Parts: sequence; C-alpha cells; structure tokens
Amino acid sequence: MSDTDFPDDLKKAQAELHRARAEYRTLCQALPWSVEPLPGWPGTKHPHTDEVTGGREASPGYTAEQAEREAALWARIRELSIQVSTHPHWSTVEQGPKLVDARMALKSDPDVLAAAGDALAA
Repeated sequence: MSDTDFPDDLKKAQAELHRARAEYRTLCQALPWSVEPLPGWPGTKHPHTDEVTGGREASPGYTAEQAEREAALWARIRELSIQVSTHPHWSTVEQGPKLVDARMALKSDPDVLAAAGDALAA
C-alpha cells in the first residue's frame, strides 16, 4: 500500500469535511458581521475624490437559529478534522515530509473531490 492509497472511510471523512467547510463558509458570508447587535460607524470621505471608504452598517446580531446553525457546523468541522487527522492510516506513513505530502494529497484525491462535488466550486 502506498502513502496515497487512502482507505475509503478516510476519503469519505475528508470529502464530508470539504462539504462542511463549504457550507460553513456560505453560512458565514450570509450572517451579520457581528454575533451581537452592534451599532455601525461611518466611513471616511476622501478629501479629493469624495469617495467614502470603510465604515459599516449596524449589525442586528445573529438570530437564535443562525447562532445554533453556526455552532453546529463549527462543531461538525472540528469533529471531522479530528477524525481525518487522527485516522490510523497516518501511522503507516513515514513521519516528516512524506506524511505532509500524503495529507496534502488526500485533500485533492480524485475520489475525495468527486465525493465533495460542488462544495469546492464555491
């Protein structure tokens, strides 16, 4: 078995981790900028162009459902990260650069990418 002949359960966990991270990223992009309600602040007006940069609108904070979903997804990402990083397969790979290369290869393994599907396209 080579360093990159990954067990099916490891590939499945890595694909699920890709999907969970993509879902988390999408959720966070849709959430308000602050967990708690906070006031915004004005931007700075450039003296020559009158362009306003910086500043933020007020944040309504997360709803209870948004906070629950964010926490659940983050917990799932942690769980899957631990599952992938502590998988018994890694004990069969020589420590050092070969192990790093094998871990990186798992992330882009064709079976993993196919199982992750459109999650990585976002």
